[in-house]
Amino acid sequence: MALLGLDHVQLAMPAGGEDQARAFYSGLLGIPEREKPANLARRGGCWFEAGALKVHLGVEADFRPALKAHPAFLVDDVAALAKNLKAAGCRLLKMSRFRDMSGSMSMIRSATASS
Repeated sequence: MALLGLDHVQLAMPAGGEDQARAFYSGLLGIPEREKPANLARRGGCWFEAGALKVHLGVEADFRPALKAHPAFLVDDVAALAKNLKAAGCRLLKMSRFRDMSGSMSMIRSATASS
């Protein structure tokens, strides 16, 4: 048996935050929204997917922003995305880390830089 990769990442979001999530993940990051299966849609949240990149957001009743745990997105132009994030009101931190619109930590890294 061998692990082959990750199918998706599940992140928490506050109840009623779907429009904010769409503005961030589709609008700023450019990840298209995928319709959730009907049996899961009633729980709220959103799914964003582009090829192998799958970010699922689920509603957490007592949501608290993730201050340390974070996804690290690979991008082709870190500086351009950082500028767009800042213009949209995201709080930029050092080392390409930022807080999304709900206050949770995320990171952007250059897809061309060595790991």
